[in-house]
Amino acid sequence: MKVWIDLSNSPHPLLFAPIGRRLEELGHEVVVTARDNAQTLELAHERWPVVSTIGGRSPEQRSAKAAALVQRIRDLRSWARSAKPDVALSHNSYAQIVAAFSLGLPIVTAMDYEHQPANHVAFRLADRILLPEALPPHAVRRQGASPRKVRRYPGLKEEIYLGDFQPDPEILASLGIEREPGTTIVLMRAPPEGAMYHQFRNPVYESLLSSITGRRDVRCILLARHPDQRAALERRKLANCVVPRRAIDSRSLLYASDVFIGAGGTMTREAALMGVRTLSIYAGAPPAIEEWLEREGLLSRLTSPDLGDLGARERERPDPAALRSRGEALIGFFVAETERAAS
Repeated sequence: MKVWIDLSNSPHPLLFAPIGRRLEELGHEVVVTARDNAQTLELAHERWPVVSTIGGRSPEQRSAKAAALVQRIRDLRSWARSAKPDVALSHNSYAQIVAAFSLGLPIVTAMDYEHQPANHVAFRLADRILLPEALPPHAVRRQGASPRKVRRYPGLKEEIYLGDFQPDPEILASLGIEREPGTTIVLMRAPPEGAMYHQFRNPVYESLLSSITGRRDVRCILLARHPDQRAALERRKLANCVVPRRAIDSRSLLYASDVFIGAGGTMTREAALMGVRTLSIYAGAPPAIEEWLEREGLLSRLTSPDLGDLGARERERPDPAALRSRGEALIGFFVAETERAAS
């Protein structure tokens, strides 16, 4: 069986690397396409010897965004006609799903965010939809996620790969940060500006940048999502803040940090699962997954720039071996569903 994995966003190389390895261990061939968007391509090349680059960052204007999506669908369709995969696998790569559907390929997609407008397309075209149990069925049924298609798994998708690393003890030093007594290490992820599900400003984020730079007890690592965003942050010359210029081992950063502040998304869930004090400043409708994490006491919502007393990390750092053990069952689930879809 030849499995086509498409990577359209930065978290996807981490998610599909252990799944791809398991597929290959079982004798399947894995072929990979990736969009040159944010850190996606750089992270993909770190994990696969051959990656076909198709498409780039989405433009900001909706008309241009739609045109870029249509072009990527055409390019992926052309690539797939030549590569001849047996099944398409992604985390809601809309371009891959449409291209694969047009070629009559079986489609397996995973998703964990019910407020993404493009779910209406992806879920209706997919043959199998892999959803976490924490996402209520009614939240996505109107988007085409019928019970016939949906397969549910315990836990969160981030558990698949959180244990797939060894913490780098020099990660802070590589960024020029020295952990001093009384200093809190804050890792902050910029909002996904321009994404289809994030068409609004985030005033708390803007105020937080000013608040953090005025605190002597904080060293902040600020992760930008794309070069323009990074350049804008660098121009502000934020005191106490480091803005990395390259893709960096985010799991080691989370492992070393005391506090994580995110505007929703994958890293927010990663931080919560890794025992970091996690604050969400997402300005849109709360995702069901974040509400579940709140109920579990793993995440708090931040509605003002007042961080109060931060202090050092309170929860213990998890053992990577324990994280790996939890991920093994989920890897098996994704692989088995992909095999069934192709049969």
